[in-house]
Amino acid sequence: MKNILVPIDFSETSKFAAKYALEIAKITNAKIALIHLIEIPKGIIDMGASSKFSIPESMLYLRKVKEKILHFKKEVFSKNTKVNYYIKLNTPAKGILKQAEKMNSDLIVMGYKGHSDFEELIIGSNTEKVVRSAKQPVIVIKKDFEKFNLKNIVFASDFTEENKEVFKKFINFANIFNSKIHLLKVNTPANFKKTFDTENLITAFASKFQLKNFNIKIYNDATVEKGILNFSSEINADLIGLSTHGRSGLAHLFAGSIVKKLTKSALKPMLTVKI
Repeated sequence: MKNILVPIDFSETSKFAAKYALEIAKITNAKIALIHLIEIPKGIIDMGASSKFSIPESMLYLRKVKEKILHFKKEVFSKNTKVNYYIKLNTPAKGILKQAEKMNSDLIVMGYKGHSDFEELIIGSNTEKVVRSAKQPVIVIKKDFEKFNLKNIVFASDFTEENKEVFKKFINFANIFNSKIHLLKVNTPANFKKTFDTENLITAFASKFQLKNFNIKIYNDATVEKGILNFSSEINADLIGLSTHGRSGLAHLFAGSIVKKLTKSALKPMLTVKI
């Protein structure tokens, strides 16, 4: 892992994300880059005299944004930590994805704070777009952490063939931190399978990889997202891993819009990888 991109909006959750990225960088020696997006409303493309904003006003605003970023860096990172930063004029999701590609990021770490319907429209939709479209793995953070730890990580899946490539990336991430992987399949009343058949399915899936520290768990619950959350809580998981499809509309897992639902409710960090 060489490059980590952290989108920031100066909120508490973006601080949590930056701190989390810093801990990963300490172990992997990765470089961290912060990005702040300024979205220009439609119709205000020309920054000249005909615009609502003059060039001096625009320059003053950009200077203030730069000052906020430097203050953000001082709050989160030590003087010896080299952190690059970018200020881009773009919509949040497009700007993040474009910068991630440009700097060949290996990982995106971003905060999520969608509690109300309004915040969901402004913040949640951007997080979802990045999760759904990013070629890189994305870690979503909702709360601060007392001690950085990645000993126990959950990989929730239906363990079909299309998840193989995703799981390879997940294993690479887990190996960096010597994590124990919990292979989780949630049974629901609407999509129930026998334990014997499910164990054989997961065992066959796992046999294709050289896994050392892992276990298999079949968990019964009302919904897939509840099963993932409840199991992760029971074992005090440090991270929840999910695979997503880059489809239009909502980000999909193996049973509906699980990624979005978990993003809204899960307090555990979530690692998502696009199929």
